[in-house]
Amino acid sequence: MSQTRYTATAILLHWLMAVLLVCLFGVGFYMQGLKLSPFKLQIYSWHKWAGVSVFLLVWLRLAWRFGHRPPALPAGMGRAVKAAAHAGHALLYLLMIAIPLSGWLMSSAKGIQTVYFGVLPLPDLIAPDRALGESLQRLHGLLNYLLAAVVLGHVGAALKHHLIDRDDVLTRMLPWRIKS
Repeated sequence: MSQTRYTATAILLHWLMAVLLVCLFGVGFYMQGLKLSPFKLQIYSWHKWAGVSVFLLVWLRLAWRFGHRPPALPAGMGRAVKAAAHAGHALLYLLMIAIPLSGWLMSSAKGIQTVYFGVLPLPDLIAPDRALGESLQRLHGLLNYLLAAVVLGHVGAALKHHLIDRDDVLTRMLPWRIKS
């Protein structure tokens, strides 16, 4: 019998990361407009802690995924649509690794060490370099906007499957079961 739902662990990791990513994007957008203050520095620290957490969770999620095969896509999906779905998921994973890494590199280049939860100093990945730090900041922002676009496509595809195709692609990732 083939698996029709994701595992509870996969579902938990999916939704935990979804919430973290939405919060990170919102906080990242908000904190850019703040004037330098202790509050802004605290918000930046929280943003970095959450970013490191996403970086760690994506590796956990990938390890889980490699050990637990996801449910098969619906039989009626064409090869091109299946290829697009796989490419979209690969891009999501790539961005969930690249974005925190670009933030860590940016902090290193700007000479600001990342201290996870205020207690665990992470090593700087590169030597301080102001120009490189500014370039990495632009890259970090662009990657985030790309992630937002890919996530919107992901959500749109899930809703299309549920509302138009009436298959179980969306419901098999929900923590509760609803009929398609």
